[in-house]
Amino acid sequence: MNDEGLLSGDEALLSGDEALLTGDDPPVFEIRRADARSDFVLTCDHAGLRIPRKLATLNLSEQELATHVACDLGVAELGQRLSARLDAFLILHNYSRLVIDPNRPPGAHDSIVVLSERTRVAANEALTREDVRQRVEELFEPYHRRIADELDRRTTSGRGSVLVTLHTFTPVFLDKPRPWHVGVLYGRDARLARRVLTALRADPALVVGDNQPYAVSDASDYTLVVHGERRGIEHVEIEVRQDLLADEAGVEGWAERLAIVLEEAAMPP
Repeated sequence: MNDEGLLSGDEALLSGDEALLTGDDPPVFEIRRADARSDFVLTCDHAGLRIPRKLATLNLSEQELATHVACDLGVAELGQRLSARLDAFLILHNYSRLVIDPNRPPGAHDSIVVLSERTRVAANEALTREDVRQRVEELFEPYHRRIADELDRRTTSGRGSVLVTLHTFTPVFLDKPRPWHVGVLYGRDARLARRVLTALRADPALVVGDNQPYAVSDASDYTLVVHGERRGIEHVEIEVRQDLLADEAGVEGWAERLAIVLEEAAMPP
């Protein structure tokens, strides 16, 4: 698989007719600023809405596939603006988390969901081991291999890395409003997260969640745990409420805010 997440000719031949992805499907991931100069490595695990052609639409309507259950609304735009401001490497996953969630350990109960909020994904209810294997091997592993390769390359060349995983959250979940404008998430290592929290909370107009509306754990997260914690590099997960990214001004404003906060927080003391 090449740098844009496409199968090479040899890989396509090896895949044969049983592969989940075909030549008509888009790449698994996209890269922005592959040769970026800053230490930041940005990931957007839930950027995509695509579904492999062989899976049709998972029997979901266009309306269902346009909601937050299918992807993190606004995160792709935020990631691209932030990447430009920071001159940062960015990787975006192109496929919907309803096919397989790139930020869940394979085998976790919500790695391939059958119910997302109130949306039932009946097409995921009776998957065979082969079905699951295909999704892991073709849609999960290439994405994380590319992140690992980037971090390995930087280590080998003596460059630093600061991992920032970007997500967005719906302002209302199961009829319960969420008061936070932004959440700062972390697990065992809170070095960078604490500095980001302090910087964001300096703005009295912001309601900033400390491991809210979600918290990082080995069971519920993959990207931050595997590529951040286990490598020992500084890392943070940032969640922005989706209604704040509903227009260009909102995306631009949050990209500017986060760029300032991250550059300050990542500076050595």
